[in-house]
Parts: sequence; C-alpha cells; structure tokens
Amino acid sequence: MAAAAILVDLIVGDPRWPTHPVIRIGQLIKLLERWLYKVEQGNRYTGRGLRLRGIILTIATVITAYTVLAIIVFTADAIHPWLGYIVNVWFISTTIAVKGLKDAAMLVYRPLAAGDLAQARQYTAYIVSRDTDQLSESEAARAAVETVAENTVDAFLSPLLFALLGGAPLAMAYRAANTLDSMVGYRNERYRFFGWCSARLDDVLNYVPARLSAIMLPLAALLLRGMSGKRAIHAVFVFARRHPSPNSGIPESAAAGALGIELGGVNQYFGQVSERARLGWPLRPLTADDIVKTVRLLYLTCILTLIGVLALWWLVC
Repeated sequence: MAAAAILVDLIVGDPRWPTHPVIRIGQLIKLLERWLYKVEQGNRYTGRGLRLRGIILTIATVITAYTVLAIIVFTADAIHPWLGYIVNVWFISTTIAVKGLKDAAMLVYRPLAAGDLAQARQYTAYIVSRDTDQLSESEAARAAVETVAENTVDAFLSPLLFALLGGAPLAMAYRAANTLDSMVGYRNERYRFFGWCSARLDDVLNYVPARLSAIMLPLAALLLRGMSGKRAIHAVFVFARRHPSPNSGIPESAAAGALGIELGGVNQYFGQVSERARLGWPLRPLTADDIVKTVRLLYLTCILTLIGVLALWWLVC
C-alpha cells in the first residue's frame, strides 16, 4: 500500500477535489482553537492553564483524525477488500507531499531564473514564515532549499513510516500532529504555552524519520552528479546539533553538505532579526539552481525509499 501511495503522490500530487484531508484537519484545529483559547482582557489564563488547553487541542485533533480514517477504511474494507485497499492507498498518498513540495519550490525557482525577484519573494512567502519582502535572490533560494530539505522528513519519510506501521489511519494521525505544529507550534506570545504540546509531539514523531534521512539523503547524493554523499554525512555529524530543532538540522545539514553550500544565517520574523545556525560549508555561492538540485535530491531519496519498501515487502511476503 505504501509503495502504491508514493506512486499516486508522484503522479497526482495534492488533489483539488475532493477537498484535501489536511485542509479539513486545519479547519478542525481552527475550530478547536476558538473554543479552547478564549482570553478576555484582564482575565488571561496562566501558562499552566494554556498548556492544559493545548494538550486537549492536540489529543482531540490527533484522535479525531485517526478515528475518522479508521472508520472510513473499515467501512470500505467491509464492502470489499479491494475497495479497502484503494481507500487506504488514496488517503496515505494525501499524507505524502513530494510532488506538492516540488511544485511549491519550482514556483520560487522559475521567477528567480527569469530575474523576477518580486514574484519570487511572493511565492517564497507561501512556504516559509519569515519575512520575505526584502529577500535577496540567494536568500529566496536558500528559503526554498531549506524548505525542501526539511520537508523530506515531514512530507515524505515520516508519513511513509507511519503508513507502514498502521496504514492510512496512523499516517493521517501523524499528518494531524504535523499540521498542529505548523499552525500553533510557535514560540511567540500567543502559542508559547498553548502550542507547547503540539510542538513536542511533532518532535517525537519525527525523531526516527529524521535520522533515517541521515542515511537516505547522503545515499541519494552519492548517486547524483555534482553532489557529495560523503560530505553530506560529514555535515550531519558536524552541523545538525546546532539547529534549534532536534530533527530539522539533520536533513538540512545533509542537503547543505551534499550541495556544498551554507544554509541558515540571518532571517527576519515579523520585523525581528533572528540568527539561525549556519549549516554546511560555503564552498560556492548559493543560487537559484540549488532549488532544482535539492528537488532532484528529494526525488531520488523518494525513489530509493520506494525501492527499499518494495524490497522489504518482497522479503516479508
């Protein structure tokens, strides 16, 4: 099922119809947040109270996503096993976003390659939370490269692993947790306590897949012209721990090492300058072409993983 789901995602990508399940999960999160995060002037919840409400939000969202998918898959399987298989494959494919990630990155690349920096900044704002209105060409390219590298885990390896362990319901539960992190897992004034549980759960769920990326990304780099698998592995050991995230630094360091560029550096969030850990060695300037190279790295990682899944299935069966 997982192998078939990968192929469906590579061919179809994110469906426009029916409505993508992640959109429904996002709507549920917004609804629950309105119910749980009601702070009236002069009557603010304590940090402990907000954490408790955030835990309720996390549990309710993840359990709902799992339960709804389990009912759908069970019902389809009861009608006919082949229908159950098709439903499982389809919903697993919606938790994987390799094609969608590639399409988003290429939206940044095309205007950059054409010299239209203003449009490139606009599309960069769709994939990162940092301020983009003053980005240079190399900074816009870096944002896209970092997004593709980091989401090799979030958009591919993690949902795939949970699909292998528990089919579409568990994969969708992971996607719900990941969506929670992207919506409320910030360390700003509003979400510092309320989003704490969501952010920590996402860290836990991505822990193993992120470390798998330390194997798969260098392996893919080894097979691609102009990239270095050896340098990718070395970069993971040298730089990954410098990243504030326990997981994101691994795929980003691997990509930086493979390409021979430096990721991280100065970002701006809501007008505030933030110095992020610098990952990799700046052996050459970072350019728009590095977006395409990172997408190739993502796709070959996907193909190699697909081969591994099929080999595992053949051995087991």
